[in-house]
Amino acid sequence: MYDRILLPADGSEGVATAASHAGRVAERFDATVHVLSVVDTRNRFESPSVGVSTEAWLDAERERAHEAVEDAVAALPDVPTETTVVEGVPRTEILDAIDRVPADLVVMGTHGRTGIDHYLIGSVAEKVVRRSPVPVMTVRLGAD
Repeated sequence: MYDRILLPADGSEGVATAASHAGRVAERFDATVHVLSVVDTRNRFESPSVGVSTEAWLDAERERAHEAVEDAVAALPDVPTETTVVEGVPRTEILDAIDRVPADLVVMGTHGRTGIDHYLIGSVAEKVVRRSPVPVMTVRLGAD
């Protein structure tokens, strides 16, 4: 039923929970887990008052993305894995990866933001769920 599982990893605490779910599905179906992290190229902090340059932002994002992939792979059981780090807008890159992999299932964490946080920050998981051509399993990060 599932041969290729896409596991987006953003480096959040609790990503091990989503990796655990992806790993269990992969074990059950002898699937490969494709761990993806996106270097977010939208520098929301670049301004004269903040002083974070575009290159400093991207360097920090690249480091975070590579660490996110390593942490997610470490949290998986012994299943076949592939890793990818791409640059762009997270929701767009995740949706594009579904076709590139090609994934049969996406397993991703959700922070459960509500109210003003949801309005200001948005929900990558929600946007992926709404636009994904394949099933998406969302896992509340930090959940047992």
